[in-house]
Amino acid sequence: MADQTLDIERAAGILKLLGDKTRLSMMRILSEHDCCVCEFTEIFQMSQPAISQHLRKLRDVGLVKESRRGQWIIYALNKSHEYYPFVKMLLNALPSQEEKLKELERQGKRISCE
Repeated sequence: MADQTLDIERAAGILKLLGDKTRLSMMRILSEHDCCVCEFTEIFQMSQPAISQHLRKLRDVGLVKESRRGQWIIYALNKSHEYYPFVKMLLNALPSQEEKLKELERQGKRISCE
């Protein structure tokens, strides 16, 4: 990507999408671990529909992918997205969100959907 030019309109759209603190935090968490909606609802203290809307927006542009494990849907970064190197650069500039996941583990709520 270093010698490749980004389309300014698409890059602006991605930056606008990541301009939301919740979505940006979700992406940073997903850069370290795959998660399900139930984990995000606990981390952000938001309703399942609100979390699902944030994830839908990220999925619709292809930044996030989902996989089914039984009745649960697990979300992960889409590392094959053409703008992944750009997004990764942005996420790496942010502080780790590992402590939020560790707190879920302490509460016994990490991957509570399995």
